[in-house]
Amino acid sequence: MSLEMADIFRAYGPAYRARYGSRLRPGQRRAMQAIEHCRTEALGGQVYVCPQCDQVRYRYHSCRNRHCPKCQGQNAYQWLQKQQAFLLPVAHFLLTFTLPAPLRPIARQRQRLIYHLLFRASAAATQQLARDPRFLGGQIALVGVLHTWTRDLRFHPHVHYLAPAGALATDGQTWLPARKNFLLPVKALSRLFRHHFRRALQKTDCHALVPAHVWAQDWVVHCKPVGTGQAVFKYLAPYIFRVAISNPRLVKLEQDQVTFCYKSSQTGQTQHCTLAADAFLHRFLQHVLPSPNPASDQGVRCPVCGQAMQVQRSLPPTARCPP
Repeated sequence: MSLEMADIFRAYGPAYRARYGSRLRPGQRRAMQAIEHCRTEALGGQVYVCPQCDQVRYRYHSCRNRHCPKCQGQNAYQWLQKQQAFLLPVAHFLLTFTLPAPLRPIARQRQRLIYHLLFRASAAATQQLARDPRFLGGQIALVGVLHTWTRDLRFHPHVHYLAPAGALATDGQTWLPARKNFLLPVKALSRLFRHHFRRALQKTDCHALVPAHVWAQDWVVHCKPVGTGQAVFKYLAPYIFRVAISNPRLVKLEQDQVTFCYKSSQTGQTQHCTLAADAFLHRFLQHVLPSPNPASDQGVRCPVCGQAMQVQRSLPPTARCPP
């Protein structure tokens, strides 16, 4: 039987929670528990019996957590089909905005804030430059997807945008096509991205934590033509509903170490990475996204003193879980 993320979490998750539980966000705890329980008797299920030979089969419920490798494939497919219907019959470009390395420690601690600013600043910079009559002269369309990991699961937040090669004029009717194989100048886009991000961050208490040299260095922005855009949607779809790593990439679990494979971006060759189980769990969990509801990431607050309350025990379900 092939190795799964659930096997690793069941074997090492309890000890990891015991050691690092105070540092785990509620969303990370929920993801761990969901993956551990997915399609097991813990979530309940149905028992099927063959009327011909009396063969019995158990089918347990899925956890439906967005970070579970077993649950989100169908959702990604449905999202892909829906988005492809919106593709315009023109060429498309892939824009990528990367958060500079000195800002990543802050992003780990303030994910909701930094990810929000990453989207807002990159989109604002793109729209500002697109409205410039030297380039497009109108409003550009963008489909953006957050991506927080490298192929070996390191923390590397960046945003991908799929954009058609053109813009809508201010009259709301006229299509303004881009030049062949050129959308927007990346150096100017990089400077505007940095400017919008800094201006937004200055309104928060995180600005003082950023080294001064970050605002003088070049920020990484890429822009490349990608044909019709269909291939890019297929590339982006898994990031909407799955985080970091899929079960087929897990190679082995031996002597408290996890080995997984990934394709090198430089050579295109398959490589292997071996980590201690705790280190592997850490790399995976740092990509668990914060809840859309800020209150849920704070957990349950004590009505007397206002502190975050800790889970003492779980209550068994009183009704059947949904299939």
